[in-house]
Amino acid sequence: MKFTVYKFITIVVLFVGLIFVITQQMSNQKKIEVGDRIPLFSLKDQDGKEFSVKEHVGKKKLVIYFYPKDDTPGCTKEACKFRDEFEVFQNLETIIIGISADDVKSHKDFAEKYRLPFTLLSDSNNEVRRAFGVPGELFGMVPGRVTYIVDLEGKVQYIFNSLFKAEKHIEEAKRILSQS
Repeated sequence: MKFTVYKFITIVVLFVGLIFVITQQMSNQKKIEVGDRIPLFSLKDQDGKEFSVKEHVGKKKLVIYFYPKDDTPGCTKEACKFRDEFEVFQNLETIIIGISADDVKSHKDFAEKYRLPFTLLSDSNNEVRRAFGVPGELFGMVPGRVTYIVDLEGKVQYIFNSLFKAEKHIEEAKRILSQS
């Protein structure tokens, strides 16, 4: 079968239409804003144990960071920077929670490979990501990288959103937590 200009244009139009639909769906979802309470959720951690955020609200501040994928360059830099600054966050009485769609085994391997001392949660259906309203990047094709700083009452104090400045998420979190 010959590939014609007509077929090429049809494919391009369908692709652009798909991207438009995805972008519209992403922009219509509710986003958590500064001052909002975080949604209460439970997910499996890297050890397969149920982690309920409700058990931690009111006890310590939270850094909840959503990232695209385990063991990719930017996500590894971000996780290792959180690891390297882990003691600083402990001194600030803060729990670090990383969330992606990767499964429990992927998180376990990632945590062991890089000696990550904090919680990684598997949001395989992206339900928590959607509950927070974390936007996708690059026309919704890549899950976004967003960090939420949450106070003892479970309210968002600060949001940092940057796909490409992975290590800046840690610097921003430390800056905000040091001020509170």
